[in-house]
Amino acid sequence: MTKRVVVAMSGGVDSSVAAALMVRAGYEVIGIMMRLWAEDGEGAHGYNRCCTPDQMTDAGRVARKLGIPFYVLDTQDVFKRNIVQFFVEQYAQGVTPNPCLECNRHIRFEWLLNHALSLEADYLATGHYARVRQAPDGSFQLLKGLDEGKDQSYVLSVMGQAQLARVLFPIGEHHKAHVREIAAELGLGIAAKGDSQDLCFLADGDYRRFLREHSPALIGKQIGAAGDIKTRDGRVLGRHDGLPNYTIGQRKGLGIASAEPLYVIDLDTAQNAVIVGTKDELGKAQLTAARVNWVSGAPPSTPVQAEVKIRYKAQPIPALVTALPNQRAQVDFEAPLRDITAGQGAVFYQGEVCLGGGIIEKPRHT
Repeated sequence: MTKRVVVAMSGGVDSSVAAALMVRAGYEVIGIMMRLWAEDGEGAHGYNRCCTPDQMTDAGRVARKLGIPFYVLDTQDVFKRNIVQFFVEQYAQGVTPNPCLECNRHIRFEWLLNHALSLEADYLATGHYARVRQAPDGSFQLLKGLDEGKDQSYVLSVMGQAQLARVLFPIGEHHKAHVREIAAELGLGIAAKGDSQDLCFLADGDYRRFLREHSPALIGKQIGAAGDIKTRDGRVLGRHDGLPNYTIGQRKGLGIASAEPLYVIDLDTAQNAVIVGTKDELGKAQLTAARVNWVSGAPPSTPVQAEVKIRYKAQPIPALVTALPNQRAQVDFEAPLRDITAGQGAVFYQGEVCLGGGIIEKPRHT
């Protein structure tokens, strides 16, 4: 019996080739594009950058070329509620979120996957550079994409066994250059199209402007107000123009004088203060993560040696990962890292296998 697969289409190269590979493999394919929320206003036109009219047109054209049905699913309300509001609230708490992790957690592999299953589909396929492997015991593993430069397992670390049993990543076994070759060979018309960008709901890509304009409406308080730049012991060195304008590890643009270089080491929302310190104060050899997801479905009973990425584009760093109660984990690195940032994902690997990950917590200071 022919299996049915819903392919998440965006009008881009990766999802278009994913759909083509599913057709080639003999599946009954349905293409679906999500209409995501975007801000209105001058220059915004109310369209998310992941689903502009041109992209919808491209996705529809690819679907016709492949001979598959294509639908647009209105996902604006659930996207705004789960992603946009989360994004603003996290900045209000003085952390720097990764919306892509939350989008995969709540939108693609919850909302869209459930919609696919309601259409009696056997699988949801996406254009991510990652792979799924079934182990001899029947469990599923999340693997890095074959193209290490395009690997997206970091933002898929939120997935568990129930999701991995129902998803396919058709391009995970290919390099990007080969994906473009396949698109050209099939005459899909999008072979040279550029890659999509993060923060798709911003009209102009300026998240600081977005936070200034949208934080009062979304969470009832202003998070862009000016305040003090302080040291950890309370000495005031200058003024800042809003916490969202600063990131952990930032050195340039602080506008303060000091005998030695100072870096942003914390964003104190209670005092509306940017906390600065020396390079030694910035570096940390340990972090804790909350909302930890273990891909296997269960945390390890003993500490595990792993490689940990603290940002999407960061290099994996050797560390000891210890599971803690309440979906938390402690990560101890072999040497201090300068760019550990609360709100980003800490994702754990053993070789090509992604073990899972969580959200970096703000450090507790005594």
